[in-house]
Amino acid sequence: MSIPQLLVHDLRDNVGVVVVEDLTAGTDMLCVVTEDNSDFRLTAKADIPIGHKVALKDLAEGDTIIKYGVDIGRMVGPAGTGEHVHTHNLKTKRW
Repeated sequence: MSIPQLLVHDLRDNVGVVVVEDLTAGTDMLCVVTEDNSDFRLTAKADIPIGHKVALKDLAEGDTIIKYGVDIGRMVGPAGTGEHVHTHNLKTKRW
């Protein structure tokens, strides 16, 4: 079995987390959903650092982001499927 490059914690999540160093644009990632150990493939559209998030579907400004099955914030800019989601396009709703 291959080593996953992206982990998704909950089936409801719309982002996953990069779990390898040096993930580069164009990588065909093995993505594993830890809730049920299922997997799928997704192409990284950018170089994305370890620990950062990747959009699992097209996300628009204003969309709620779900990670660990919970609301972690809202998009303040768009991210297409396979694109980087971080502080440049995601903000907490707390303040």
